Amino acid sequence: MKKIYLLVLIFSFSITALKAQEEKEVEKVIATLFEGMKAKDGEKVQKLFHPDASMQTVIAEENGATLGSNSVSDFITRISTVAEGTVLDERILEYHIKIDGHMASAWTPYEFYVSDSFSHCGVNSFQMIKTSDGWKITYVIDTRRKEGC
Repeated sequence: MKKIYLLVLIFSFSITALKAQEEKEVEKVIATLFEGMKAKDGEKVQKLFHPDASMQTVIAEENGATLGSNSVSDFITRISTVAEGTVLDERILEYHIKIDGHMASAWTPYEFYVSDSFSHCGVNSFQMIKTSDGWKITYVIDTRRKEGC
């Protein structure tokens, strides 16, 4: 009986360790995205996205919200051509990651700074898949606000 208990304990520990490793890999993709954005490195950022990825923003309005859409290529062009001396610095406050097999979801509250000036805050919601090349971003939607941060 002790052997069975020990085997179950070892198996449970192994599963937990593997899950934690997968979560760290997803977190690394997101961190690398914002490192690349800050460095204006479009090539680094492009590698993180699945070719069919899309991006959207929730645009808060007085009586509800609308949805703004953006292509990954437009996003990369914008971050790569930011004016000299300007730094886009998105600071992730925490990661909430859920994984099921080859699919991951990450909820990441953030604060956004242009150079050293606070711009806005909100939440990113990332959807990812694990490909033969590792985790790739398939979809991002975010919120943006200047108050209640």
